[in-house]
Amino acid sequence: MDCLSGSEKRMSHINYNHLYYFWQVCKEGSVVGAAEALYLTPQTITGQIKALEERLQGKLFRRQGRGLVPSELGQLVFRYADRMFTLSQEMLDIVNYRKESSLLFDVGIADALSKRLVSGVLDAAVVEDEQIHLRCFESTHEMLLEQLSQHKLDMIISDCPIDSTQQEGLFSVKIGECGISFWSQNPVPDLPFPACLETRRLLIPGRRSMLGRKILNWINTQGLKVEILGEFDDAALMKAFGAAHNAIFVAPTLYGQDIYNDENIVEIGRIENVMEEYHAIFAERMIQHPAVQRVCNRDYSALFKEI
Repeated sequence: MDCLSGSEKRMSHINYNHLYYFWQVCKEGSVVGAAEALYLTPQTITGQIKALEERLQGKLFRRQGRGLVPSELGQLVFRYADRMFTLSQEMLDIVNYRKESSLLFDVGIADALSKRLVSGVLDAAVVEDEQIHLRCFESTHEMLLEQLSQHKLDMIISDCPIDSTQQEGLFSVKIGECGISFWSQNPVPDLPFPACLETRRLLIPGRRSMLGRKILNWINTQGLKVEILGEFDDAALMKAFGAAHNAIFVAPTLYGQDIYNDENIVEIGRIENVMEEYHAIFAERMIQHPAVQRVCNRDYSALFKEI
């Protein structure tokens, strides 16, 4: 015997497409933003949300200025929808990488890191007896974290660790670290290091990077009066610009054995206690991904060994 009333039957299931559109509006912050993300018209999105409101018998949004914000009911529905669609995406991630003929591995690379060292880290993901399709994307640490949280990446290689207690579901493993040196196209005046840094303009990594902030802090603690000509995330570009403008530039000490192995490039000095760090960051859902496991478990001591 069916014991549900008519109203209970109407509430016994929900159109998950409607719920998904509502979730996207909350995440994008507007109907227009959700419509662009879903390749639909704003009118379609609005109609679907209205149908969901009728099913839930309440308003999901309220006006705030020119925009929309979730109502009390909308906030409640979003919390559950967020958990549902996050879990569904995790399920698809795991199923998809197991089904691919080639193991798909999407990695985000913080743009301030040494590409040679990152290449050495990624070598761990590749093994002879397994087909793998590696896709690498370069951006800032903040943008990569956002993409990781949106399930668009499997792992990040960054110069910043994360606090798992503050960012639920994310983990980071320190891969290694390397020392930092100052370089120049030509020898500087005969002054001790680091006082000699005041004799020429200086190029440093961007201050939005962890290394850039560390170097700026080191300069301040040393009481140096340096003129910063520019900030660069790409070490090769920094070298080229520094050589063209007779400036002093910063790069990992390890570079002395590759792109800085030039008779015209001289090492001016090395910073003590300032290191460029490398961290692998991944979501809990990817902890069983074979490539993630290989990257996190590899011993990189030889890779990061200074000359």
